Amino acid sequence: MIREDLIDDLKIKWTNIQAYLCKNGCDACLLTMDVNLYYVTGQIFNGYFYLPTEGKPLFFVKRPNGLDGENVYYVRKPEQIPDFLADLGLEMPKTLLLEGDELTYNEYVRLSGLFPSAKAGNATAMMRELRRIKTPWEIEQFRISGRLHTKTYAEIPECYRPGMIDLEFQYEIERRMRKNGSLGIFRSFGTNMDIFMGSILAGENAEAPSPFDFALGGAGVDPSCPIGANGTQLKEGTAIMVDMAGNYTAYITDMTRVFSVGRLSELTYKAHQVSIDIQHEIEAKALPGLPAAEVFTMAETIASKEGLSPYFMGTKQQAKFVGHGIGLQINELPVFTPRSKDILQEGMVFALEPKFVIPGVGAVGVENSYLVTATGVEKLTLAEENIINL
Repeated sequence: MIREDLIDDLKIKWTNIQAYLCKNGCDACLLTMDVNLYYVTGQIFNGYFYLPTEGKPLFFVKRPNGLDGENVYYVRKPEQIPDFLADLGLEMPKTLLLEGDELTYNEYVRLSGLFPSAKAGNATAMMRELRRIKTPWEIEQFRISGRLHTKTYAEIPECYRPGMIDLEFQYEIERRMRKNGSLGIFRSFGTNMDIFMGSILAGENAEAPSPFDFALGGAGVDPSCPIGANGTQLKEGTAIMVDMAGNYTAYITDMTRVFSVGRLSELTYKAHQVSIDIQHEIEAKALPGLPAAEVFTMAETIASKEGLSPYFMGTKQQAKFVGHGIGLQINELPVFTPRSKDILQEGMVFALEPKFVIPGVGAVGVENSYLVTATGVEKLTLAEENIINL
């Protein structure tokens, strides 16, 4: 059941969860969401992970058949879990954390009823907090993803052919992604966050607002998924922003680069350079202890001094963040907003994306992924940052 190659990493995570439970006066947690199951077991299965404040975890599996190992028990329904605990001589929890922000209402009520006398708490908040700080194994997964992400971006100019529309360009990039090892799935936290392998924004489509909480929008090709490329012709004077997923391991890197068809306006090149300048400024100051809100303020202040505030993070709809944590999901903690309470800590991995939208031209700016170390940040995405003329 447990991947032997990950046992040391998993023990770190179990210990951190137990420390959180003890600190917050909780007796156990019960996890069932795919991302959290992968985080605590190294694989995804249909079932439940139960961890008390003391002792080893228990794995209650519904599917697939054939998983075995210590403390693995097959169940048909979660109502069997209390019986297993009783047979093992374990106490019933008085406070149980469930993934309250992610479970359906019916599933939450059902799992809450397993232990009628227990008080239920929110395991989602716990897992989001703990997953902010990456383990050594997770950090290496980011480095692998970053290298393959960079490899794919280096091949993007080969994907272009004159006369293309943005969708055709994206199809070719997606093919390179898959060829280079992309898992082909883009996981995000929260509702109303659908996207497929990333986004390409060309020309005026970059101004189109989206209901989804991403940095920029795009109209998309259908009202059922209003985000990203929409069939825009890649013509002379068009900026093309490529923000395609770096999911080459389970841990997602995030990177944006800009390409052009011919020469763009001077304002466009200025805005792109300011984005790079913002990154350099923040790279120099991003040490453990820096408030995430200050990162946003730095970016916004530089954009304002350069006279670019009307274009910063959109035009018709301006995003209120300039970066975000990344991990098993693309939008983890911390979040770089003006009201964020997050503080940078060693072991965090985040994406920084100061972007600008120039009407009639398109979106520009760079996005990179960074690891917070004791002495600063390590850039994980190393592709060319200047605008590349296709």
